[in-house]
Amino acid sequence: MAKEKEMGMSREMGSSNGGGGHLYIQTNEVKNAIIHYRRSANGTLTEVERVATRGAGSGTFKPISGQSSAPNSFEGAGSVILSPDHRFLFATNGGDNSVSSFAVDEQGRLKLIDTKPTGTAVEGKSGTAKSLAFSPSKGMIYVVHSFGPDHIRLMSVSSDGKLTPRMERYTANTPEKPHRVPTMGVLSPDEKFFLVGTTFDLPIAISGTYPDGSPILWVPGPNGKPVSVASNAPDPDGIVVFRVNANGTLDDPSFQDGGGGSPFYIAFLHNRPDTFIIGYAVGDGVSLARIDEDGRIGVDKVVPIDTRRGAIAELCWLSVSPDDRVVYATVFGYSDVTTFHIDGPEIKVAKDPACPEVQGDGTFRALCGDVSSGPSDNWVTPDGAFFYQIYGNASKLVGYATKPDGSLEEVTSVAIPYNSPEGLAGF
Repeated sequence: MAKEKEMGMSREMGSSNGGGGHLYIQTNEVKNAIIHYRRSANGTLTEVERVATRGAGSGTFKPISGQSSAPNSFEGAGSVILSPDHRFLFATNGGDNSVSSFAVDEQGRLKLIDTKPTGTAVEGKSGTAKSLAFSPSKGMIYVVHSFGPDHIRLMSVSSDGKLTPRMERYTANTPEKPHRVPTMGVLSPDEKFFLVGTTFDLPIAISGTYPDGSPILWVPGPNGKPVSVASNAPDPDGIVVFRVNANGTLDDPSFQDGGGGSPFYIAFLHNRPDTFIIGYAVGDGVSLARIDEDGRIGVDKVVPIDTRRGAIAELCWLSVSPDDRVVYATVFGYSDVTTFHIDGPEIKVAKDPACPEVQGDGTFRALCGDVSSGPSDNWVTPDGAFFYQIYGNASKLVGYATKPDGSLEEVTSVAIPYNSPEGLAGF
């Protein structure tokens, strides 16, 4: 109980920038580091420091596809997270499959506490640790990896932020699907369930590419007929739900219908703890979903975006406004953001797109065939006034002022390393 009280207690973080705050991103460079920005009251960003994680990122290499240089290295989300009390920051090091913990001081500055391996071995050029979820009540971190079979590993977190890798290991695979790619893990607000989103039943690194470089998205199935490499399409098993035991370990998985192709992102609402939003990389939209006390989920119909530019838009990352009225959805293939309004049990498109497309350098194509700047992780401020978006192939982190109609107005842009960065967290 002492650990729960110490790690879960909220505290006010001092700030000398008059109503602003702090934002953190990992470079995912081979010598990985966290960039700490001070966020001013008008949304602009000023770099404060770069703090080494003492772990390795993948650099520009993209393990999911085997590309030597491409954005969105791990097809994941949540690689940089803060504890609810803002005392600790945690980050993955995907290159060597490790996790780093940092202390966060009253000015938002970071001090490295610990870096420990997840326990999943690195095979090939890079590891794939990519998503974190933290349980304050259990003092436990859950680490999701792109490649299995040991997709999920656990670490105990002491009251001073030190990490202890655990022996437990869990998979998102099924007997018929031994190469699945989960995208992220998230705890339900009551910390009773751990939900894992997925994107591929077979990664492009295995399915391969055609001579023109485009990915092979259909492969022979068990009966010889073509099947999609996308998860949950057609087999309704794209979200994996684990019950969390009293000691923080996980029970046997339940494979459930995610409602659309590749249920990539799961974002719980702030004020309705049984309700979450799903973003679909292949389903090209979002949906409202709910989880009951037994861990069963129910998913409403997918609300699509405009895909006249090409299907498989890769709508992958979500942020939910503090009042649960707006969802900001990053459309990786189109190099922009779409917003949705939530009205009780309904969700509908607000602005599609909500901001102008951000151009990359022309070297990267998404699954829809569009040249893309590879926007990935995003973050909305606690007051809902500003939204920040990574554009890896454009080497930019862009900040926007949010508008009541769902539109976004650019207010700041800072240079970040090329293609590699991922993960956003702040307060």
